Amino acid sequence: MKTTDQLVIVILAGGSGTRLWPRSRQAYPKQFLDFTGQGTMLQETYRRLTPLAPPQRILVVTNAQYVDIARRQLPDLPASHVIGEPLPRGTAAAVGLGAALAGHIQPDAIMASVHADHLILKPQAFRDALAAAAEVAERGSLVTLGIKPTFAHTGLGYVEQGESLPAAADHPVFRVVRFVEKPDQPTADRFLADGRHSWNSGLFAWRVDRIMSEFARHMPELFAGLSEIAAALGTNDADATVQRVFPTLPHQTIDYGIMERADDIAVLPVDIGWTDIGSWATLLEVLESDDRGNVIRGRGLTATPDTRDTLIYTATDRLVATVGVENLVIIDTEDAVLVCPRERAEGVREIVDQLKETGHSDYLVDAIVQPMTDPEI
Repeated sequence: MKTTDQLVIVILAGGSGTRLWPRSRQAYPKQFLDFTGQGTMLQETYRRLTPLAPPQRILVVTNAQYVDIARRQLPDLPASHVIGEPLPRGTAAAVGLGAALAGHIQPDAIMASVHADHLILKPQAFRDALAAAAEVAERGSLVTLGIKPTFAHTGLGYVEQGESLPAAADHPVFRVVRFVEKPDQPTADRFLADGRHSWNSGLFAWRVDRIMSEFARHMPELFAGLSEIAAALGTNDADATVQRVFPTLPHQTIDYGIMERADDIAVLPVDIGWTDIGSWATLLEVLESDDRGNVIRGRGLTATPDTRDTLIYTATDRLVATVGVENLVIIDTEDAVLVCPRERAEGVREIVDQLKETGHSDYLVDAIVQPMTDPEI
């Protein structure tokens, strides 16, 4: 049996996406939006995975309020494979729920955990890397994909690689020495120069039995709840058990809860065109631009004489006109307009905080802003 025949892929799709406000809102966060013109981020994630695993071995774990959206956007996926978390409990619980479901689908499953809100520009390289990660996972290791850094990023975590391990499908494999949280600039500069550090992508692979044993060892309370859920799967009590047990699970990340504590972790440094869409400015860096460096997306009309290196994203039918500006981010929605220098795009967080503090949280949830029509997959 090929390793990929055991592969069950869990797509985590529960984030609220506030860093891409005002387009991304709590009612319709970024993973369900189309930023590239090729489909929503969830649809693109699903599409790049189907050559590696059939729909019967792909699961989506999301917030309960997004289940209908996810099912509508992925009509080829069995409806029962979109699972709603009754309450957000962090990535450890989401991954654990996915592992329980993967083990129910295939008892000897190798599970890959991916995110619905990552942009990956080299899909075949990504699939090759996941297949290689599954091969390493089958040997018993917990596996993470490390992204080869292109600059000294201070907004991402890093993975330090140690001794070389047997390669998988021509991919070099290394033992993980440690995970490092977001470093300061001098440390990031050193990481970039030494060649032994990768960006922490949050893309993982492991045997289900191995990750469950790690939950039992490091997060016994979570393991107890997951075991109760796993025992109910396939019975008439499955849904009720998830609704009752899941909200009681500890709130923790998979990185801190497991990956920073476990032994025998392997990293595959890869180049897959990976980007964590952490701000609007990121789209300027990764999407195709015109001959003046502008990235223009959305359904509105634009007029941009002598405008350069600017992102314009329109979710309305209004004309957005700019003259003689450069290095801006301009986001137009029905009830809010964002304008900022591209280097200050991370400041969206400050706006979100201010709206909460001043009693205007309706601009964060906002049922008034209607999503664009779900693209066909």
